[in-house]
Amino acid sequence: MDWKYLLTSFDGRINRGKFWAAIGVFIVIGIVAFILDAILGTRITTASGAQIGIIGILIALASIYFALAVYAKRWHDRGKSGWWSLIMLVPLIGPIWFLVECGILEGARGANQYGPDPLA
Repeated sequence: MDWKYLLTSFDGRINRGKFWAAIGVFIVIGIVAFILDAILGTRITTASGAQIGIIGILIALASIYFALAVYAKRWHDRGKSGWWSLIMLVPLIGPIWFLVECGILEGARGANQYGPDPLA
């Protein structure tokens, strides 16, 4: 798997397997950041008593670009613009719609305007 293409390019299409592989990488990186915050003591306690890790925040901010690149390619496989990622900003229904469209439903068969079928 070409990880550089997967995480940095907004062009082309990816199938569900590569989408879920990228999500798995994001989860593992988040867990590592959480552990590093715990080990290094780089947590800040908010006024409400919640703790926020500095390393976790930095990793999350850096991951936004990579996640958007993965999401755009998955939307392209569904035959839609990468701008559909904005659907996640709609409370409640947006993330569910995103999960169904990008994580569960099969991509468009054959070539489309975004490139050849990744399963072909």
